[in-house]
Amino acid sequence: MRDEKPSGADAPEPVDNQVDAAGDIGDFVQARDVRGGIHFHSRQEPSFTVVPQQLPAPDRGFVNRQTELARLGKIVEVGDGGPLVVVITGTAGVGKTSLALRWAHNLRDQYPHGQLYMNLRGYDPSLPVVPDNALGRFLRDLGVPPGAVPHALEDRSALFRSVLADRQMLIVLDNAATVAQVRPLLPGSRECLVIVTSRSRLSGLVIREGAARVELGLLSEEDAVALLRTVTQGYRGHDDHSEILELVRLCARLPLALRIAAERAAGRPRMQLSELVADLRHQSGNLWAALTPDGDEDAEAVRTVFAWSYRALPPHAAETFGLLGLHPGEDFSLPAAAALAGLATGAARRNLDALVGAQLIEHTGPGRYQFHDLLRAYAVDQLAHWDRAEISAAVDRVLSWYLHTADAAQRLIAPFDSYTVVGEPAPGVVPLTFESYADALTWYRTESRNIVAAVHGARENRRNSTAWTFAAVLRAIYMHQNHFDDWIAVGRIGLDAAVELDDDTAQSETLDTLAKAFFQARMFDEATVHHSRLLALRQRRGDRFGEAKSINALGLLALRRRQLDVARENFTAGSDMFASLGDRRMWALLRANLAETLTDYGSPVPAIDMARRALATLRDLGDGSGVGNGLFILAKALRTAGRLADAETAIAEALDIAEEHDNDVWRGHWLTELANIQLAGGRAPEALANFHDAAVLHRRLGDRSREATAIDGSGQAFQALGNDEEAAKFHRRAAQVHEELGDTWQWAVALNHLATALHQDGDVDQARQHWRQALALLAEFGDDVATATRNGILTRTDR
Repeated sequence: MRDEKPSGADAPEPVDNQVDAAGDIGDFVQARDVRGGIHFHSRQEPSFTVVPQQLPAPDRGFVNRQTELARLGKIVEVGDGGPLVVVITGTAGVGKTSLALRWAHNLRDQYPHGQLYMNLRGYDPSLPVVPDNALGRFLRDLGVPPGAVPHALEDRSALFRSVLADRQMLIVLDNAATVAQVRPLLPGSRECLVIVTSRSRLSGLVIREGAARVELGLLSEEDAVALLRTVTQGYRGHDDHSEILELVRLCARLPLALRIAAERAAGRPRMQLSELVADLRHQSGNLWAALTPDGDEDAEAVRTVFAWSYRALPPHAAETFGLLGLHPGEDFSLPAAAALAGLATGAARRNLDALVGAQLIEHTGPGRYQFHDLLRAYAVDQLAHWDRAEISAAVDRVLSWYLHTADAAQRLIAPFDSYTVVGEPAPGVVPLTFESYADALTWYRTESRNIVAAVHGARENRRNSTAWTFAAVLRAIYMHQNHFDDWIAVGRIGLDAAVELDDDTAQSETLDTLAKAFFQARMFDEATVHHSRLLALRQRRGDRFGEAKSINALGLLALRRRQLDVARENFTAGSDMFASLGDRRMWALLRANLAETLTDYGSPVPAIDMARRALATLRDLGDGSGVGNGLFILAKALRTAGRLADAETAIAEALDIAEEHDNDVWRGHWLTELANIQLAGGRAPEALANFHDAAVLHRRLGDRSREATAIDGSGQAFQALGNDEEAAKFHRRAAQVHEELGDTWQWAVALNHLATALHQDGDVDQARQHWRQALALLAEFGDDVATATRNGILTRTDR
C-alpha cells in the first residue's frame, strides 16, 4: 500500500459540482507522476467513480408483449422534460417485473452511468423496504461513503437527487405498494428513467409527478399458448391444442401461473395433458386465503395453480416449502434453509431442488434461492393448520443459525472485541464455521441484509433475548465495517428488547453497541448521551470493569473534541482501575490513549516512554490491533519530538499489521501518519502520494473526518512543493468538511493552513479573513499547542 497508488474507480477526482458530498476535491494527482515530478489534471466533465449494473437477468420465457413494449418506447420518445417515471401496473402474476426487466435491458445502452434495481417488497409478507433504507443502499451503491449518508429521509432524498443530477441512469423500483414508498426515490432530472411496477395504480405519481402509466393485461390466448409451448419444448410431444387452450383458461392467461403449470407438464412427459388439466381443474376452490379482494378471478387462478403444484410435491419438500415462508430475509442460502427446516444439508438440497423444479422458488446463484412474493405468501398460508410449537421451533432454529454463525464470523473478524456469550445453538442447528478472516467477512457481506431482517424478526416474534444478543454480537463486525445505518438500527432494536426485558446486562451490552456506533459515525452528542447512560448503569450495578471501559470511552470522546484535560483525567482514572482489576490489556490500551493525549498537549517526550511501555504489554498479550494502535501513537509522539527515522520505523510496522489483517480502517489512519512523517522530513512527493491513498481509503469507509484530515495534509504537501494555488483547493475542502462535522479544532487547523497558502499565493486579504476566523475558533482551546497556533497567527496578521 505504501508503494502503490490506487487509481480508476477508487481515486478521488477533482469535480466542481454539487454531487461531491463525500469529499471529492481539488485536482487529481496521479501517483505515477509524483515520483518524477508532479502533474496536475483538471477535468471539465464530472467523473463518476461507480457505475452500478444491478438489473437482474430477464426471464428466459418472456413471450411477446410487443404492444406494451412499443407503447413504453413511445413514452420515452415524447418525454416532456420532467423526471421520466413510468408505472407498470397490473394484477398479481401478470408479468409486470418480466416486462420491466425486458424493457430495461433493451434500454440499458442509452443510460451509460448504469442501472439501479430495488425490490421494494411492497406485497411481501415480510417487512417492505422503507424509503430511507432504500436510499441508504442506493447512495452507497453510487459511491457515497457510509459516513456521508445523512440520517434524515429528506436529506437522503436530496443527496440522491444531487448525486444523480448529471447522470443518465435507469432505475427499476419493483413491487411498490404505495406512492409514499416510491416518491423519495425519484431523481429530479429527466436524464434518468424510473420504471415502477405495482399492483396498485399509484395515481399520486401520475397526478403530481406526471408519471406515465401502462396497465398490463392478461396475455392473449395466442401468447399464452406460445408461453406454454416455449417452456415445455423438448420435454413433451404434440399436445392436443384444445387441451392446451383449457390449460390456458384454467391459468387465466397469467404468466406466473402458466409457467408453473408448464413446468408441471414438462416434468411429466408421459402423462396425457388431459389428465393434468383434470387434476388442475380439481384444485379450483382451494383453501389459500386471498391475497387480493374476494372474488378476484385472476388471483383465484393463481391460487389454483399454486395448490396444484404444491400438492404434487413429495411430503418433505412440501414441508420445507411451508417453513421457508418463515425466513426473515429476501433470499436465503442452502445452510439457512436447512436450519429452518431442521434438516441435514443434503436433505435440504434435495427438497430445494424439487421446489425449483416445480417453479415454487427460484435458484438465483450458487447455493442461493428466493421466492416470488405471492409464493412466499402461499407458503406462509400452508402453515395455518400446523402445530404452533413446530412453527415456533422453526423460527428459533433460523434465528439461532444466523446468530451463532454471526458469532463465529465476528470471532475471526475481531477476536479481541468478541466477548458476548451467546449460549448454545437451538436443537438441531449447525452454524457455519470459518477457516479465515476473509471467509468470515465474505459471509457477513453476503448475508448482511438477512442478518438485519433476522434481528427485526427476533423482535417481532418476541425473541427479545435473541434480539439484544444479535446487537451485542454484531458490534465487533460493525466496528470494522462502518455500516452505520445497520449498526444503529440493530442497536436500537436490541436496546428496546433489553429495556422490555428489564435486563441490566442486556441494556449494558446494547447501550455499548449504540454508543460505539454513534462514536464511529462522528455523532458525538448521541455517543456522549449513551456512554453517560451506560456509565451510570454500570456504576449502579457495581460493574467496575464496565465502569472503567465507560470512563475510557468518554475519554476518547473528549480527546476527539480536544478536551484534553477531561481526556487525561479519564484515561488516568480508567487505567488505574484496570490496574487494580488486573486487566493488563485494558490498562495498556488506556496508557496508550493517555500517551496520545500528552502528545496533543505538546509533551511528546513523556508520551514516548508511556507508549513504549504500553506497547510492550500489548505485544506480550498478542493483541494485533492494540499493537498496531500503540505503534501509531508511538510514531506520532516520535514525529512530534523530531525523531523522524524512529517514527517511520514504528509506523511501518503498524502498516505491516494492517496489511496482515487486511484492515482498511487501520491502513488509512496509519498511512496519514506516515505521510505526516514524510512531510516533516522534506519528502513532499512521497507524503502527497500517501495522503492521497489515505483519503481514498477513508472515503471507502465513510470516515469523512479522517478523509478531510488527509485532504488537508495533501494541501500541506502542495505548499511544500511550491504550488500554493493547488494547496488552497485542498485546504478549503478540508475546512468545509470539518465545519460540516462540527469539529472546531480541525476546522481551525485547516483554515490556518488555507490562510497560509493564500497568503503565500499573494491573496493577503482573503488570508487575513480566514486567519481571523481561525482565531475565533481557537479561543475555546487552552493547551500549549493551541496557544502556539494562536500566537503564530497573531504574528502573521500583525505584519
